[in-house]
Amino acid sequence: MRLGVVDVGSNTVHLLVVDAHRGAQPLPATSHKIELRLSEHVADDGRIDDAGARDLTRFIDQCLEVAEDQGVEELLAFATSAIREAPNGDEVLARVHAETGVDLQVLSGEDEARLTFLAARRWFGWSSGTLLVIDIGGGSLELAAGMDEDPDAAISLPLGAGRLTRDLLPGDPPAADTIRAARREIRARIGGALRPLAKTGRVDRAVGTSKTMRSLARIAGAAPSSEGQYAARSLKRTDLTEVVSTLSRTSVAERTALPGVSASRAAQVLAGALVAEAAMDLLGVDRLDICPWALREGVILQRLDSMA
Repeated sequence: MRLGVVDVGSNTVHLLVVDAHRGAQPLPATSHKIELRLSEHVADDGRIDDAGARDLTRFIDQCLEVAEDQGVEELLAFATSAIREAPNGDEVLARVHAETGVDLQVLSGEDEARLTFLAARRWFGWSSGTLLVIDIGGGSLELAAGMDEDPDAAISLPLGAGRLTRDLLPGDPPAADTIRAARREIRARIGGALRPLAKTGRVDRAVGTSKTMRSLARIAGAAPSSEGQYAARSLKRTDLTEVVSTLSRTSVAERTALPGVSASRAAQVLAGALVAEAAMDLLGVDRLDICPWALREGVILQRLDSMA
């Protein structure tokens, strides 16, 4: 079947169309993406402003048109932290449904972690043993670990790259003491939440997913996207420490000259690097294998598993 998935994240809204069949690898057919940045449409009281809700509704309508043109038989649509945490999230969802007919499902942070873990498990397979998955989004950080397809532990923390850039890292570039304070805060939050993961035991393979992880690996020398999704990519903690140092002393404009850093992501890549370094350090991970599949693919796989 031809399946469409609309992912409403804190940074982007992304439609992915795949040819999907039970027991087979989902094959991407086309994608449609916009840098909506819902996290920047959040007022002081946490509500999504009218412009953000209007733009989201308009883009969802565009996704419907693309899905129809591409022969999509079923459309799955979900939203993550930006809408999940907004006091008026239900109002935004109701507006989208009223104007487009699309029923956006809001995933919990734990659901995000579990579905991303499923995608990583299917990509790397059973021979990887016990997996640890680290996913950094715009609004949240997801961590999951286990030896099955459903992780033994899955947690979500409000430590997304976009959120932290807005809340903890003002300046271009931020001052050294600002970065150090952000680093302390990030490590304190992660360190206080790791007990469930520690109880899962020894990790055989550590995995990183998301655009942020791919960008950091590319800065550190990983293969470019032009080499395709099957090229092996990894990120070593020693290399990441050098990346953090580089990003800490460069402006947003200067970061766009780095490999793998787009203009739209340049502002928040430092925050993502600080989170990645902290997670790897506190979890005792020396290297992450980069997985091209993440939450969207997890949603697709879950749907395929439910088919008779």
